[in-house]
Amino acid sequence: MPADTEKGRAMRPFAFLTAALAALTARLEADDPERGDVPGWVMITVMTAALVLAILVPFRTAIVDAVTNALTSVTSSG
Repeated sequence: MPADTEKGRAMRPFAFLTAALAALTARLEADDPERGDVPGWVMITVMTAALVLAILVPFRTAIVDAVTNALTSVTSSG
């Protein structure tokens, strides 16, 4: 294999890394209107987790019994 081809293959990851870092730098330095939306998705995630816990805690035995009954009826009817 010619030396130029080997050098080109060795430079591909470096070129990719350089391009990725340049794109990341441009993204972080730009005034992005959606950049401040992080608290929005964090709030949605926390509220979803709170809703799951609020439903799961008082109805845990009923949910476990319903799932167990459903799985038993599906597996035993074979």
